[in-house]
Amino acid sequence: MKNTPLIRQAMRSDAYVAETNFPCFARASRYRNLTRPSAACLQEADRRRALFPYSERHLHCVWHDPGLRPGALMTRRGEAIAVEHPGHWNHEAGPDFLGAVLYIGDSRRRVVGDVEIHIHPQDWKAHGHAGDARYKDVRFHVTYFAGDDAALDRVPAAEQIVLKDALAALPGFSFEQIDTTAYPYGARADRPPCAAVLALYSPDEREQLLQAAGEERLRQKAERMQQSMNELGADQVLYEEMMTALGFKHNKRAFRSLARLLPHTTLRERSEGDPAKGYALLLGMAGLLPDPSAIAWPAETQAWLRQLWQVWWRHEQSLPPAMNAAAWRLDSLRPTNHPIRRLSGAAQLFCSTAPFSATLTDWLNGESGQWTRTWLQYCTRLSDGFWSTRLTLRGEEQPQAVALIGEARATAMLVNVLLPFGASHAQHQATVLAALENVPQEAENALVKQTAYYLFGRDHSPSLYRTTLARQGLLQIFHDFCMSDRTRCAACTFPQALQRHLDQR
Repeated sequence: MKNTPLIRQAMRSDAYVAETNFPCFARASRYRNLTRPSAACLQEADRRRALFPYSERHLHCVWHDPGLRPGALMTRRGEAIAVEHPGHWNHEAGPDFLGAVLYIGDSRRRVVGDVEIHIHPQDWKAHGHAGDARYKDVRFHVTYFAGDDAALDRVPAAEQIVLKDALAALPGFSFEQIDTTAYPYGARADRPPCAAVLALYSPDEREQLLQAAGEERLRQKAERMQQSMNELGADQVLYEEMMTALGFKHNKRAFRSLARLLPHTTLRERSEGDPAKGYALLLGMAGLLPDPSAIAWPAETQAWLRQLWQVWWRHEQSLPPAMNAAAWRLDSLRPTNHPIRRLSGAAQLFCSTAPFSATLTDWLNGESGQWTRTWLQYCTRLSDGFWSTRLTLRGEEQPQAVALIGEARATAMLVNVLLPFGASHAQHQATVLAALENVPQEAENALVKQTAYYLFGRDHSPSLYRTTLARQGLLQIFHDFCMSDRTRCAACTFPQALQRHLDQR
């Protein structure tokens, strides 16, 4: 199915709500209109999304994970908090975490109870918790925003804990670094009720649903980028997002932290347009620059490492303290996924004479149907004098050149960073719209397969999600519904939303 004609038709149709900022994702409004009545869809109303373009799920992960949760938490009354146990992540109806244990104040009084998490304090009432007996043991109401006194007093038995300022004070913290799928989520019914409704959809209707959901996912990414650029600037946001996309699943957080620790401006100024210098700076700040005298390196590797150290020694004392190597997940990695090798690709992207954002802008301003292919060719041909012929530091030279960034990773960067980045700029809307027709196929992953199995059953045809946009749609549906469901589908409103479409045919 061709994307561009459908989108143009959608933009002329009264059945679609025009996207004020992102007309290239016109069908996204169809998905939002379908899912908006759902209580299971943990998205804020438009007036709130402008302030916090994430979900309660992100806050759940922050509270659950001691690596994300701020240590300097305070109650509303200004008493210090120490978390002994955040509580058990609840997958059933009721509070988000059960049986948490916190020490509060100078006396370190020990308080035990349940935890309910919201974006705004007013959500306690809006979500119907007031008077619900299941929430009678809530002793900690954790919110992102502080809210007003009236809203906070609606949970009189609970300590009020606000995350916003504490998270802002954490060096390198970003909600983008949180892989929400890496944390617990509820189990599905053996045959989810949404599958029974979708079985009545025509093939075209199924495809259109996934395409619309995929556009909504990209639109949300573009919206988040737009807001981040207002705060950090376009160059820094593009740098952070590309660095994060370079990271293997378990190293995305470390890559983003490195991009915050060594900002784009500093990296470019100190590398002086030389990717080799930039690579030394990135490795040094990452805490991953190998010691050339530590072991018996091959002669060529040892000489190369000494050159990197000569650069790093000149800058080390005038930069912030480097990351600890323990921040990186280095075991069980394919050589091509190792951060030491991936950082060479980052240096080639961001330390060349021309800023990468300027190069990307030139592509976006060029022939609209060509820029995605231009990116893939450019990215997969990046090379340096060492890694282009090696897979590991101790490895022998390869008979053929080895790409610093392979096609699969380059495609993931295109879909998850470059398309939303382009869409976040009004002047590139038409270019992004044209690109949606020929987006390269992104690699399939377990989450895509799992969600397709839930929605379409064991015997569905994989051709249903052969396009990258459809795969993005499956991920959006999973995040909106499956991941947060605690009732084994019993209370999920997605089936009812799908049924409404059938009723309105």
